[in-house]
Amino acid sequence: MATLAVTGHMDLTEASVPLVRTALRELLQNHLDQLVGVSCIAAGSDSLFAEEVIEAGGRLVVVLPSQDYRAAKVKPDHAALFDRLVAAAAEVLVMPHETANRQAYESANAVLLERADRLVAVWNGEPPSGKGGGTADVVLAAREKGLPVDVVWPRSAARCG
Repeated sequence: MATLAVTGHMDLTEASVPLVRTALRELLQNHLDQLVGVSCIAAGSDSLFAEEVIEAGGRLVVVLPSQDYRAAKVKPDHAALFDRLVAAAAEVLVMPHETANRQAYESANAVLLERADRLVAVWNGEPPSGKGGGTADVVLAAREKGLPVDVVWPRSAARCG
């Protein structure tokens, strides 16, 4: 059994989405035997990964950073997909934080790393922003734990802005 957790950028350009989706699909092909995917299902990379885990016949585990995450942080353009992924999940873990904040995100990221055999990082390789809880921070924490990290960043991928 392979348990893969995901971290990744939320702000992929529209043109990057199919590139990242294809790269994730190809990566998951190497882990199809009793695949478990662990994701916070945020917009962007987390949700793309979750969709590909389900498409591959894997078991999705959703980790929500806080009790108010859906109401406070899920934007209207992501709500339908978020709800579909929660409904499709084999397991949904809600962190014991009332409010989505830095501490809640760090707790959720810690659970991702605890549950995973490998980390999939949809990451452009840039260093941490200093805000904490971002993609680069999760990659560094995984590497410190000795967890293998598969970086997914197709050649033409880009972030908005």
